[in-house]
Amino acid sequence: MESLSYKTISANAATVTKEWVVIDATNAALGRLASQTAKILRGKHKPGYTPHVDCGDNVIIINADKVKLSGKKLTDKIYTRHTGYPGGQRFATPADYLRKKPEFIIEKAVKGMLPRTRLGAAVLRNLKVYAGAEHPHAAQSPKTIKLNEIK
Repeated sequence: MESLSYKTISANAATVTKEWVVIDATNAALGRLASQTAKILRGKHKPGYTPHVDCGDNVIIINADKVKLSGKKLTDKIYTRHTGYPGGQRFATPADYLRKKPEFIIEKAVKGMLPRTRLGAAVLRNLKVYAGAEHPHAAQSPKTIKLNEIK
């Protein structure tokens, strides 16, 4: 045999092709939406996936205010944050965030499903979440996909 017939191809930043994808969050379960979005952001749906490279697509999520949470999670789940001052612990429910900043819930769920590294932070920057049906990324000509179409 004169040459190898198969080689392992490792992607790098120069060889990766990134696309733009739109996902509609209307009536989507938050966890399923976040896990599928994290998979697309990492690039695990592509055959040339490389773990140490940002090879995922740019994801635009619209209608974030219409996402669904099952059971009593809308009122019983609690997001905790701290102001940095003594006694500065603050609590909020998803219902509070849906009223004030609906993008936060999806961003936080997706962030929790990404690695806690510099690569994870870089991948999270490829996520754009909007409360309404409008988004300013029409120039990128994104393709619309449904959650059940993702493999």
